[in-house]
Amino acid sequence: MSRPAPADVRTVACIGAGTIGGGWAAYFLARGYRVVAWDPAADGAPRLRHLVQQAWPALTDLGLAEGASIDNLEVEPGLAAACAQADFVQESAPEVIDLKRTLLAEIDAATPADVVISSSTSGFAMSEMQDRCAHPERTVVGHPFNPPYLIPLVEVVGGRATSPDAVAWASDFYRHAGKSVITMDHEVPGFIANRLQEALWREALHMVAAGEATVEQIDLSITDGPGLRWPVQGPMLTFHLAGGQGGMAHMLDHFGPSLQSPWTRLVAAELTPELRDAVVEGCEREAGSRTIDDLVAERDRGVIAVLRALGRA
Repeated sequence: MSRPAPADVRTVACIGAGTIGGGWAAYFLARGYRVVAWDPAADGAPRLRHLVQQAWPALTDLGLAEGASIDNLEVEPGLAAACAQADFVQESAPEVIDLKRTLLAEIDAATPADVVISSSTSGFAMSEMQDRCAHPERTVVGHPFNPPYLIPLVEVVGGRATSPDAVAWASDFYRHAGKSVITMDHEVPGFIANRLQEALWREALHMVAAGEATVEQIDLSITDGPGLRWPVQGPMLTFHLAGGQGGMAHMLDHFGPSLQSPWTRLVAAELTPELRDAVVEGCEREAGSRTIDDLVAERDRGVIAVLRALGRA
């Protein structure tokens, strides 16, 4: 099968136009692609256009590709019409396994046979989702991070029926489009970054539930603590430096016994109504008078500043 080269992709179909799908649409538009989008919601088109408009100042600040324009966005009323035009498909439907299986099969039936189809799933394995597709060999996971238009990372992995060629092609395409890519050797539940993110999230919920820390204290502990180091070197090299001249070997030898200390509780906290309300109320206190749109703009400015400070934008 002869696919277009990753550099020859001109039209991307974004199927599902919520927060993630809309973020992908904004990113691809900023990289100079034509985007055709489809979403089943009655308010899908105006919601998508609002998200793109909101993201555009940040993308403009980072620098638009030649020919990039919001006017290159088209919203199709039908799924098949959107997929038929695609050189690449990015699916970003809600995380419901039966919905994913059915939708991917419909996308597969409507998309030209030489086009790779990628799912933004944050938790399902492609092996779970591709079983209804007539051509599962061209289906991959391209797992982004929110917001996809700013956070560089994409984790790419295939399923049992996926061709290695499709995984390699998708990885090359994302890199050509400006993303930082981890091509995973095999499927891992929750992928890599989500597993690490989830561990921190679970511990945070336990601490709120136990009255050990407030929402505000937890956020500050990361933004003004280890979060300042992780964009530079990540958790492994951070601990390598904690070992001084002896590096990670000294770190593990010296602090290894503390790994048995009962500091963390990685089993998920029970999401009681009380815990839910405490977390929601804490976030509302922390946000204060800032709206969601205000917080998105603040976040985007901060991410851009970090990327620029590190020479990555």
